[in-house]
Amino acid sequence: MRMNWIIFISIFILIILAIIFGPNAWRLYKVANLFDKNTISYNFINMKEFFPTSTPIKASENPHIFKKRDDFYMPELYEFGGEKKPIQEAIDYFNTDGLMILKDGEVLYENYWNKNKENSRHIIWSVSKSFLSALVGIALDEGLIDDINDPIIKYLKDFEGTGYEGVSIKNLLQMSSGIAFNEDYGDPDSDINRYARVTATGTSQREFAKTLKNSREPGTYNHYISLDSQMLGMLVAEVTNMTVKEYLYEKIWSQIGMQDDAFYLTDKQEVEMSLGGLNVTLRDMAKFGQLYLNKGNWNGKQVVPAEWVSNSTVPLGKHVQPNAGDQFTSDAWGYGYQWWIPGPGVSDYTAHGIYNQFIYVNPESGVVIAKTSSNFNFIEERQYTKDAHIAIFRAIAKSISEK
Repeated sequence: MRMNWIIFISIFILIILAIIFGPNAWRLYKVANLFDKNTISYNFINMKEFFPTSTPIKASENPHIFKKRDDFYMPELYEFGGEKKPIQEAIDYFNTDGLMILKDGEVLYENYWNKNKENSRHIIWSVSKSFLSALVGIALDEGLIDDINDPIIKYLKDFEGTGYEGVSIKNLLQMSSGIAFNEDYGDPDSDINRYARVTATGTSQREFAKTLKNSREPGTYNHYISLDSQMLGMLVAEVTNMTVKEYLYEKIWSQIGMQDDAFYLTDKQEVEMSLGGLNVTLRDMAKFGQLYLNKGNWNGKQVVPAEWVSNSTVPLGKHVQPNAGDQFTSDAWGYGYQWWIPGPGVSDYTAHGIYNQFIYVNPESGVVIAKTSSNFNFIEERQYTKDAHIAIFRAIAKSISEK
């Protein structure tokens, strides 16, 4: 009788716990298995099953449809690490989901794998940051931001007394805030994974950012911190009195003829994860790359200030130079305003997100390449995968230029 009573009490307690914590526990379980090798491709085009999401960023009322050409042949080889390697093998190895190549605003190549389609909204992770950078540049041009050298607390006053006090907008753009932050996705105890867990269970991104501490003088060291980008998202929302999603639609989506709806992942407070939560189709990713190739101009209208595009895509400062050294940076690539510069003395640049999402722009050849992936080897081979992709993209651009 006593044993039955204990069993009853135990079951009752479990039921109560499930009622109280069940939704959060289930969400945590799903987030923990988001990158599982067997389901990652499905997950990346079905993110609504894992996170709260924004209402749609509606497709433009006047969608721009790229012209298509049929005279392109993918080069067979690319050179990397002193060897010539087959491009198709790399496409397979990196678990490519979609690949689109533009030349002078026309489609040379478009293909999809892993059940992705033309209208699949793929999570693009930190490629989202480059869209956000454009919004900061537009807000600056509109006079909503006085100067990017302003301290962020001039606009986000509730961050006074936090680790972000003394950090400028430019520091945030260049990932040089000095905030102590571990962005290692392979480390369960890293700050970025702690961020994922606490937001999945209800903590706001804003409150999480307030817990971070500063460990270096701002503007002296380039260290990748996704929460710096989230601070920029808060800035955009503050100065525009709009959500990031609304401002993105008004200033970019509707202006360049985005063909499909998109959406952001959000926290439970319905604030966009502007640091990396944009879900978008491949062809609209390519369209944004074309906008930057055009120096921010679209059919004669200056959508993003040309000076902002130029400044965003070069490393302005010794600490953001490619191969700057351990005393200045934690990364081999250079950094602009939320854009990567993949080597010294180059004119090409790229947006990049974990698991190998790319918008690559090569001004010399007039080539834009958009790529989505679900590369389950990314965590173990991060720098290799990034460098190999740039070698592939450059081989493609060179092949196109030589025709």
